Amino acid sequence: MNKQFKNIFILTAGVLGLAACKPSVQTPTPTHGSADFSKYIAVGNSLTAGYADGGLYLEGQQNSYPSIIAKQMASVGGGNFAQPLFSTDQANGSGYLTLTGFDKTTGAPITAPVTTNLAVTGQPVIPGFGPVTTYTKYTGTDLNNYGVPGIKLLHITLASYGNLNGFYERLLPGAEGTHNTAYIDFITAKPFTFFSNWLGNNDALGYATSGGAGDVLTDKSTFAALYSAVMTKLTAGGAKGVVATIPDVTAIPYFSTVTVGAILASVQKANPAVQALYISAKTDATASGTAYAARPATANDLIVLTFPTSKIGTLVSTPAGMLPYGLTPYSPIENQYVLDANEVALTKDYVTSYNNTITSIAASKGIAVNDMYTFLNNVKANGLVVDGVSLSSAYISGGLFSLDGVHLTPRGYAIVANEYIKAINKQYGSNIPLANVAAYRGVKFPN
Repeated sequence: MNKQFKNIFILTAGVLGLAACKPSVQTPTPTHGSADFSKYIAVGNSLTAGYADGGLYLEGQQNSYPSIIAKQMASVGGGNFAQPLFSTDQANGSGYLTLTGFDKTTGAPITAPVTTNLAVTGQPVIPGFGPVTTYTKYTGTDLNNYGVPGIKLLHITLASYGNLNGFYERLLPGAEGTHNTAYIDFITAKPFTFFSNWLGNNDALGYATSGGAGDVLTDKSTFAALYSAVMTKLTAGGAKGVVATIPDVTAIPYFSTVTVGAILASVQKANPAVQALYISAKTDATASGTAYAARPATANDLIVLTFPTSKIGTLVSTPAGMLPYGLTPYSPIENQYVLDANEVALTKDYVTSYNNTITSIAASKGIAVNDMYTFLNNVKANGLVVDGVSLSSAYISGGLFSLDGVHLTPRGYAIVANEYIKAINKQYGSNIPLANVAAYRGVKFPN
C-alpha cells in the first residue's frame, strides 16, 4: 500500500474509532415518580404568598416559590397554578419598600415606601380587636396558593381569623366582619393531589422581630398538636406533599446587619471615651421569666434592622436626669430593638422543638422534608454559588433577602423553590427540573 494512502487510512480509521466511542447524552424521561402533581396547593404564610420588601405586591406574588415550583412541575404532570394576584392597576398591593440610594457619608441604604396603585380598601374596626387593613378581594374561582402573610399555626383553627387578617379576608367570600371559616378548613375544602406546607415560621418570628417585646413564642405542645392537625387534614385524602423546617432567626439579615460592634465603633469615632452600649436585656432564658435589666451589650445581642441608630447619644429624660440614649445603664436601648442573648437562646430552643415536630410528623406520614433551617445556616456560614451567581445572607448585596431583611427576593425564592424540588425528587422518585436561578433578580437597585 502506498505510504501516503496508508497514513490516510490509519487517520480515517482513528477518526471513525473516536466517533464510535463518542458518548451519547441522554436526557431522562420526565416522570412524576410516585407523586401526582396535577393539583398542587401551597399552604403557608408570607413566604408562601411571595411577600417581599415589607409588603405583598404583584411582582412578589408572581415570583413566589410555589409559583416557581409549579412552573417546574409542568413537565411532569403539573397542572394550572392559580394565585390571588393583585390587578395591574393595583399592582403595588399593600405597598412596599424601594431602594432609592445610599447615604454618601455612611453608605447606609436609603429606602422609601411605595404609596401609589395600592389595593388597600379600608381599615374597618373589628370589635374587641381593633382596626384591620383590608384589600381588594380575589374573585377567581380557582386557588392554589393559600399563603397568608401574618398567619401562625395558632390561627389555623380560629373561625374568626378572616375578620382579623386582611390578607386572609381578601381570599374569602362575604362581607368584612362576617367570616367564620377556619384556615384549616378553607385550604382543604377543594380536592388536591399534592401540597407544600411552610406554616410555623411566625410562631417564632413574631417574637424575635419584636425583640421579644411584642409577641410570644407559641407553646411547644400547642405547636405540635396544631401541626399534627393540619398534616392529618392535608394527607386525609391520600395526597402526598413536602414540608419545610423553620429557619434559624439569626440566619437572616434582619438580625445581622446592624451590629453592636458597628454602632459602638461609630460612637467612639466621635467620643473615644465611650466604652459600651447599654441595652435592656432579659435576665434569664426561660419562657416564664419576665425580668429585664440594663447591662452592656455584647456581640451575642442582636440589634434589629429597623433600629433608628440616630437615637444613640441623644439626650433623653431618665430618673437620673437627661442622659445620652444607649450609653448609660439609666438610658438603655429598649427591648423592642434588641433580641438579646437570652432571647436568642430561648428562640433557638423553641425553633429546634418546632423543627423536631415538623420532621417527626412528616416522617410518620411519608412526606418529604425541605430542611431550610440547615440550608440557610449553611448559606450564612459559607455563602452559595448557583448558576454562576454568588449569593450570601448579607443585606442587599447578598442577593437572597429583600429590603425588609426577612423575606426573599425573586432570586431567593427561586433558590427556595429548588430546595423544595430537590426534597420532592428525592422522596418520590420524580425528576422535576430545577429553576434557572440566574433568570430571577436580586434586590432592585435605583436607576
